[in-house]
Amino acid sequence: MVKEKSAKNSGDLRGQALLHSGAHNKSTAFTIQEREDLGLRGLLPHSVCSQEIHQTRALKNMRRKAYDIEKYIFLSGLQDRNEKLFYRTAIDNIEEIMPLIYTPTVGQACKEFAHIFRRPQGFYITPDDKGQIKKMLDNWDTDDVKVIVVTDGQRILGLGDLGANGMGIPIGKLALYTACAGIHPHQCLPVMLDVGTNNEELLNDPLYLGYPHRRLEGQAYLDLVEEFVEAIQEKYPASLLQFEDFLTPNAYRLLDIYRDKILCFNDDIQGTAAVALSGVIASNRITGKDFKDLRIMFLGAGSAATGIGDLMLAAFKEEGLSETEAVKRLWFVDQHGLVVKGRDDLMAHNISYAHDYDQLGFVEAIETIKPDVLIGATGAPGTFTKEVIEAMTRINEHPAIFALSNPTSRAECTAEQAYEWSDGTAIFTSGSPFDAVELNGKTHQPGQGNNAYVFPGIGLGAIACDAQNIDDGMFLAAANSLANQVSEKSLDAGTLYPPLSKIRDVSLNIAVAIAEKAYESGLAKSKRPPDLVSHIKTMMYLPDY
Repeated sequence: MVKEKSAKNSGDLRGQALLHSGAHNKSTAFTIQEREDLGLRGLLPHSVCSQEIHQTRALKNMRRKAYDIEKYIFLSGLQDRNEKLFYRTAIDNIEEIMPLIYTPTVGQACKEFAHIFRRPQGFYITPDDKGQIKKMLDNWDTDDVKVIVVTDGQRILGLGDLGANGMGIPIGKLALYTACAGIHPHQCLPVMLDVGTNNEELLNDPLYLGYPHRRLEGQAYLDLVEEFVEAIQEKYPASLLQFEDFLTPNAYRLLDIYRDKILCFNDDIQGTAAVALSGVIASNRITGKDFKDLRIMFLGAGSAATGIGDLMLAAFKEEGLSETEAVKRLWFVDQHGLVVKGRDDLMAHNISYAHDYDQLGFVEAIETIKPDVLIGATGAPGTFTKEVIEAMTRINEHPAIFALSNPTSRAECTAEQAYEWSDGTAIFTSGSPFDAVELNGKTHQPGQGNNAYVFPGIGLGAIACDAQNIDDGMFLAAANSLANQVSEKSLDAGTLYPPLSKIRDVSLNIAVAIAEKAYESGLAKSKRPPDLVSHIKTMMYLPDY
């Protein structure tokens, strides 16, 4: 695996400049000889400390913070001043750190982004930059960019339009690319397409840092995105572009435009789909049901829900079902009821899932259609009511309940509610973490269907084989790889995903599956190495001093 180069090879940095470089600073871990060679004598306390001692100190300082947002701010500061220590601490304590640097805490961090702002990270593009984006990219300090995460901030998690405050999402996602899959932090580029906001509270906030106008829309918006995509293709031709937290119409429009042209994917649509599909596949080991026989119902019909449906459709077809038969296995309910033909309010991505059926409400649809799996992707908390869970329990020995909306405060129901209302029979999964629940003398450990299980490995695998693009077959490969890594011990506790402590191994295995599929389907531009596993392992960054 790739180990970061020593401070002796940190270019021309010396003295205080070296200590102020987050990428190269290792503080009191500089040896006596390094202090002599690098102009550090007198600038550090006497003791030479190990990275382990640094991590102990960092964790003690973080844990004394009273609120998660304070821990987020502390970790951001650590990332800024000692990058290696930040990532080593995150990797070694991923179950504790991930909820702080990503969901659920990142939701609050985005809401307060302008108020807790310390130092700029990432790259910002506004409508005023039209015609200049390619030139502006020369201001970024490296040409070796492998992964770009971009948002326009219009649909941040379940929190809505946060404008430029949404930059917390690309920053957080890329931190997970490094911690979970070993993409070098200097190969990561967070981008905010700051095209304005329609959030009046932000526009009236004197501390707001974004473009202080209402959102750019229509062709002008698409033209700006096109210029951005062309610029990064020219500047970073081997990079992967991940679209993140775009409003549903734009999410689908941009994915449809670029999915076959460049190496890209939309994590809300395709990453969420792979995680959800993996959980459903794993749940069958508990229920004893065959995947091809399942009926799946979605509450929500936006980009996340229909993205899951699209990948489920592909999975059903791989099981031998025709497209017509596969569609009959997938049912959607939105705020107006069951998605059926004859409705005049459906969006383009919903039409193929509209059944020739009577209009029904949510609970009535459950009782009539009798789904095996219920998936929530609404951003509307509390929508899996007691009546809903009880209806699912009446028709299933072990109802599979996926409350996937993020952050935790937006989940369709809590783990405790799902277990209590089903008398402990539910198989519960959420998008953000919930604590274990004790019920009827048994400990139920809810699974967290977080996209972090798949997108880092997908990115690593695509880069490793220099993929031309990422097709459905590769997302199916990712879902199956993840499901196959769930142990019987996890299933016995009701958990449909591996422990987060294994996330680096999980990502490696997914990366191998992605690359294998790319070579098999002719989508890999590089020559297949003799030992693909070893090849990918050597790419993975280790943040050790």
